[in-house]
Amino acid sequence: MTRAWILPVLLVLCGSVIATGQFRNGAPVAAAALLLLFLLLAAVNSPLVFPKSIAASEAQRRTAADGRPIVYWRPGCAYCLRLRFRLGFQARRLHWVNIWRDPAGAAAVQAANDGNETVPTVVVAGRPHTNPDPAWVREQLSRPA
Repeated sequence: MTRAWILPVLLVLCGSVIATGQFRNGAPVAAAALLLLFLLLAAVNSPLVFPKSIAASEAQRRTAADGRPIVYWRPGCAYCLRLRFRLGFQARRLHWVNIWRDPAGAAAVQAANDGNETVPTVVVAGRPHTNPDPAWVREQLSRPA
């Protein structure tokens, strides 16, 4: 199992244990609601909510061809989730690199952030921007390449 799935699996397990306790205490509705809440939290923190990640080298090759920004992210990052959800369907137009799966991506983020793995780091026209406003990223997508 990769690091990306640890948090979602823990959320499902904890939710199951808590829901089982509620069910045994005679509160099946509360048990179902808690289990649903934990499943939702697990889904939001899973890699499934993000567009398919690619390698940093592939993202750099593609951005050189089409001019689209690169987003370096990692699962479980609240700021990455905020960026992803605020971009909506436009998020699929970006090149997403999961730094936990790609050491070259992690190195690129560390180089841009004084050795720290601060994400999301969005690279636009070769310049890194750490945790930019989603509206600004959307604006960059509307500019010609």
